[in-house]
Parts: sequence; C-alpha cells; structure tokens
Amino acid sequence: MTKFIIRRFIGLIPTLFIIITMSFFIIRIAPGGPFDKEKRLPPEILKNIEKKYHLDEPLLQQYGRYLLDITRGDLGPSFSYPDHDVKFFIFNSLPKSMLLGTMALGLSVILGIGAGMISALRQNNWQDYTAMSIAVFGITVPNFVVGPVLMYFLALKLGWLPTSGWITGRYGWVTIIMPLITLTLPYFAYMARLSRASILEALRSDYVRTARAKGLGETVIMFKHVLKGALLPVVSYLGPAFAGIITGSVVVERIFRIPGLGQFFVQAAFNRDYTLLMGTVIVYSVILIIMNFLVDIIYGYLDPRISYS
Repeated sequence: MTKFIIRRFIGLIPTLFIIITMSFFIIRIAPGGPFDKEKRLPPEILKNIEKKYHLDEPLLQQYGRYLLDITRGDLGPSFSYPDHDVKFFIFNSLPKSMLLGTMALGLSVILGIGAGMISALRQNNWQDYTAMSIAVFGITVPNFVVGPVLMYFLALKLGWLPTSGWITGRYGWVTIIMPLITLTLPYFAYMARLSRASILEALRSDYVRTARAKGLGETVIMFKHVLKGALLPVVSYLGPAFAGIITGSVVVERIFRIPGLGQFFVQAAFNRDYTLLMGTVIVYSVILIIMNFLVDIIYGYLDPRISYS
C-alpha cells in the first residue's frame, strides 16, 4: 500500500504538468488579450506594457518563463489588478470557497447517504418516492435556477434571509444558508441515488442473508456489513464531487455575491487576465487531483479485495 501511495503521488506531477501546459496554450492562443479595451491604447504605451510583462517574447519563451516561475511558487502579477499578485487573490478568496464547498460536501454526504438508506429500507413506499423525487429535482434543476428561486422566496418575499453577503458581514452566518442549500442539492441527489442502489444490492447479497440467519439485528447488519461495501460507489464519487463543488461554486458565488475564488475566475476570464486565470485553473486542478488521490487510498481501505501490488 505504501509503494502504491508513493507511485500514485509521483504520478500526480506529470498530470499537473499536462494540465498547466494545455491551459497555458489554450488561454494564450484564444482571441483577445489582457489589454484589449474598448478604447485602444496608443501603440507606444501598449508596447511598453507588453514588454513589462514579457508578452512581447515568443510564446514558447513565455511558457518556459511561466514554468520556471511556478517552480519557485510565483504565479505572477495580475494584469487587471496590478496592485497585487495572483497569490494574494487566491490566498484571500480560496478559504471562503473551501469553507462553503466543505460544508456543502459534508451536508450532501450526510443527507445523501441517509436518504439512500431510508429509500432502500423503505423501497416502493412513500419515504422512497419522496427522497427520490427530491433527488430527481436536484439533478435536473441547475444551480443558476435554484439560487434565484431561493433568493426570491426566502429573501424577497418572506424576508427571512439576506439576499447576499458573507459570514464576515453584518448578517453573519445566516448569509451562508441559501448558497449552502443551492450548492448541496445536486450532490445530495447524486449521492442519494448512488447509495440507494448500492444498499439495495448489498441487502440482497448472500453475506447479508447469512448474517440474518445467524440472528444479527438489522442495525448491526446495516452499519457493520452493508454500509462498508455499499459506500464504495459514494467514495469513488467524492473526489470529483468535491472538485465539482469548488468549481461549481463559481455560479453560486456570483449569484449570492460571495467573495470567493469563483468571482476572480469569472472576472479573469472576462478581462483576459492570463496569470489570474491560470492561477485559478492550477488551484482547481490541484484540488481535483489531490481529492482523486485521497479517494483511491480510502477505496483501498474500505475494500480489502482491491490489490495495489
């Protein structure tokens, strides 16, 4: 297992290298530039600015310079916000996105597995139909619809919650309720359906029938025998789910005006801010790669049948 972890960790380096390389060239060859404004700059000024940021160099030379800067931990200056570098915006905004994403993932796991368990144990009853109806709603309705609908009813019509803001503002923690519900709903839905199908399959297996024949109680069978195997598909989904929650929070952060990394990602795309856009892409990629790495390790501990030799 230790050798697998080391090999898998070393394998993350070329994966990240490929992502950085492809992202760099796709962003650079796309039409437009960071200094293309509605009012064009004089050629002399534009030339000086490009020289300052090394944009006058050949593309391959810019790529080599960028890779060298990354190895030193330097993500470069922001073209749109020259007073600060890219690391400043990432370190100040990423914790907010991580807090919202972690809470959404934890809530979706707890509610999703709970709903899947109830649906499996009460198959074809009203509990099953209710939970799966909510799951279908969560899968089919996108975040950019759920968010404004919650805002309209809970904030504008009923006045229970503020329309936007963050926990550091005057409204405190209540500002996180609507973004949390919006971000949790689709992932709760997927986990509920995954856990329901897995639990139903486990309940019909031979080892569960054997456990019942030995006189074990349903609670012991569920938590000691069924869940450990039934949660494998859910665990496999956790890696991309967490990365999807962090990246998916871009839309939610824009709707509820949360000062997370998502707003800088969107703004960097609009402004063609190469360095800020690359910085956010690298951060999102690292989160996805690390989460998949952790899921592989957890998967091996949950399922002893898997060999990593």
